[in-house]
Amino acid sequence: MWNVSKLIVVFLLLTFSVNGQSTSEKLKREQARLERKISDTKSLLNKSKTNTQTSLNELKVIENQISYRENLLKNYDNQIRGAELSIENKSQQIANLYEKIEKLKEQYKKLLLYSYKHRSKYNKMMYVFSADNYNEALKRKKYLERIAEIQQKQFLVIQQNQALIKTEIGQIEVEKEHKKLVISEKVKEKEAILQDKIAQEIVYQKFKAQEGELLAKLKKDEAKKVVLRNKISAAIRKEIAAAEARRRKAEAARKKNNPTAATTTVAKTTSFASTKESARLSASFEGNKGRLPWPVSKGSITERFGKNPHPTLKNVYTNNRGIDISSPKNAQVRAVFEGEVTSVLSIPGAGKVIILKHGNYRTVYSNLKDTYVGKGDKVSTKKVIGSLLTKDKQNMSIVHFELHKVVGSSVTCLNPSLWVSH
Repeated sequence: MWNVSKLIVVFLLLTFSVNGQSTSEKLKREQARLERKISDTKSLLNKSKTNTQTSLNELKVIENQISYRENLLKNYDNQIRGAELSIENKSQQIANLYEKIEKLKEQYKKLLLYSYKHRSKYNKMMYVFSADNYNEALKRKKYLERIAEIQQKQFLVIQQNQALIKTEIGQIEVEKEHKKLVISEKVKEKEAILQDKIAQEIVYQKFKAQEGELLAKLKKDEAKKVVLRNKISAAIRKEIAAAEARRRKAEAARKKNNPTAATTTVAKTTSFASTKESARLSASFEGNKGRLPWPVSKGSITERFGKNPHPTLKNVYTNNRGIDISSPKNAQVRAVFEGEVTSVLSIPGAGKVIILKHGNYRTVYSNLKDTYVGKGDKVSTKKVIGSLLTKDKQNMSIVHFELHKVVGSSVTCLNPSLWVSH
């Protein structure tokens, strides 16, 4: 009975401990991720401070940094609450263990008293031999052995419970120290958010005074986006047409070499069949959704997929077919997955563009200054394919990254944020 009770207590302690540790580790991993994001944005902002010309991009990076810091504060709050709950639960467990030990000690005391009264071997032997028959004597002997066994188990259970209490008290001390550290970090982050908001307001007011210039620049940028969009669409459709032409040529050659097959051939649609390699790449690419590396090693997303509000102009929006990532000046651009270069374009005023094929998927890397690959080249994941263009007097570069899915002659623009790791 005592042994089963001991196992239940240990099981409950371990279950709570494992669940608590799992949540705590998850929060710490999230904390590390947010701290990396903050580190990247701080690095970008520190470099831009050496520049006399402030860009709208800097304002977006500051906004990102404030958002990351606020999420980090929420993470700290969750960690503090988790530590408090852990301390409460462990304190209750310790109280339960103390109560259990007191009961065990009382039972152990009675057993010791009984053993003391029947401590001589002679008394024990007399107790056994005074039985009316052999079976009764055997039962008495087993009874005495059982008492000795219970006595030993009681002693071991008391020792184990005392060890558990010592362990739990040690864990409480660790939780308290962690809680103090997190509270200290929380205070620092609150101050950092305040400083970021002051910097944000300074930059915001500067651009508010330049609304006319911003609207004119926005119109130029939107016109460039249209040119870029059309060029990318044309390049992908040209590739699709070329692939369909190759398929038709191969089909014609097959029919010529095997005339009897022509009568049984089913008419095909304009979509073309994928090769085994293409199908493998498509499946592998899809399998890595949410885990693809970024097209740059460091950076901050400053314009997301779809409709984006202008950071300073009210009721003004931009529409993005991909994502824009602000990176260090002249940052290197890398392939997010293995594939083949299908196009290298040059767009006046918008830099160069590289399109990679990954089975049925295409990734697009725009705003490049230099390209290190050519059409037909095979690339591996994270292979550097070019470097970013940088505007005069700015210490940040921006990579425009798009993701498309090709099914037959249909091309669908996808949200890259759902595919890259976070």
